[in-house]
Amino acid sequence: MQGPVPIQDTMASDTGPSNTIKLLHLLFLSTSWGMQVWVTFVAGFVMSRHLPRHTFGSIQRELFPYYFHISSTCAFLNLTLFALSHPSERLGEEHTAQIIIFFTCIAASVLNAQWFGPVTSDVVAELQQVESSQGLGQELGLAGSEPRRQLRASNPRYRELARRFALHHALSSLCNLLCIVCNGLSLHHLAAQLSAL
Repeated sequence: MQGPVPIQDTMASDTGPSNTIKLLHLLFLSTSWGMQVWVTFVAGFVMSRHLPRHTFGSIQRELFPYYFHISSTCAFLNLTLFALSHPSERLGEEHTAQIIIFFTCIAASVLNAQWFGPVTSDVVAELQQVESSQGLGQELGLAGSEPRRQLRASNPRYRELARRFALHHALSSLCNLLCIVCNGLSLHHLAAQLSAL
């Protein structure tokens, strides 16, 4: 007669992390990556085409601090969980690459949360003030780009603000894309470890 089937222990074994650790790791990684893909490739494009420019900018200024801090927190927790379940004496080349990927994601997320995001938001607020004084900002999407071009040509302060915005926005976008790529690589690593769906 066969005895009862043992319940699988969720404590870490010698061969790998516990199911709880794996679940948390997957939860943080998928939350971060899904949020990044949605904000970057869906919400941003939809809002930029259907909202007045200043409304879109105001929403982003309110949304992005949460977005960047959640990304940073998820990246930190992913690295922590991964490092706890992969002791340094057992690290292979693939595990070391994963840790580098997590560190890169943390660095890019923290740069966005602490530097590029806040600076970009401050510059956008100043740009909007100058534009509002000229009756600009309520146009949808790219409409009204000619009056802004004329304002850049005639107003040195606005031109400098626009230049600073372009630089910091580009750096913030680069960090954001780097995080998406890092999380995508981590998801690819996890998918390669699955024996079945």
